[in-house]
Amino acid sequence: MTARIAAHVAALYRHPIKGFTPEPLEAVVLEAGGWFPGDRMWAVENGVSGFDPAVPAHLPKQKFTVLMRQAILARVRTRWDEAANVLHAGIDGETLAVRMDDAGDRAEFCERLAAFLGEEARGPLRLIDAGPRHRFMDSMRGRVSVLNLASVRDLEQRLGRPVDPLRFRANVWVEGWAPWVENGWGRPDAETAGPVLGLGAVTLHGDKPIVRCAATEVDPATGMRDMAVVKSLHDLYGHVLTGLYCSIETGGRIAVGDPVISPA
Repeated sequence: MTARIAAHVAALYRHPIKGFTPEPLEAVVLEAGGWFPGDRMWAVENGVSGFDPAVPAHLPKQKFTVLMRQAILARVRTRWDEAANVLHAGIDGETLAVRMDDAGDRAEFCERLAAFLGEEARGPLRLIDAGPRHRFMDSMRGRVSVLNLASVRDLEQRLGRPVDPLRFRANVWVEGWAPWVENGWGRPDAETAGPVLGLGAVTLHGDKPIVRCAATEVDPATGMRDMAVVKSLHDLYGHVLTGLYCSIETGGRIAVGDPVISPA
């Protein structure tokens, strides 16, 4: 049996609207069987998606405005005031205060966003709510996304240039693991629970390594495509994985600095 690896939570992030600005957190409370709080609760349809909140189902990311297709979304700065349920959105130098429960505010946000995106807005834009039983994750098995910072550093050393971990849009950043060890922590089959990870008082099951897409090509600061991350992963490592999707077995509070117990 291998020794457990000392590690800790280095950062926590949520992305209230799929494809938009990550928001750093100092602490968060996870619920067993749930999702990372405040993460991918909304999405912007780019044309009719077919999403039905009464019968929520996973849809391809191409149905929405996402960095994979609209790189300039990185230049739209958003911040969600959870207590007031107001989204503050900076678009082209002007900030909107969007009451997320107000249809008029949401429509105005989409109008401004469509003007900003121009031809990259394929169809009518509509800000939609996932509801209590769904989240707009890239994978049906995505509940909490975990990023190994050592893997990111290994990639940037091989590339000879910095790689911002924000490119990978993960919820939990972990410091202290060996590079790429997380690639072996997915579920072995559909019937078997994945390996157990402990984050502070929380217990997660490793579910599946995260397959990366063209969203990682986008510089999160500038909204420019400047790095072929997926091709580099394939050429350097023979895979296109970075990070791990996990499910929540035991809920509780986690905070930056909490210890992480790795699978034995």
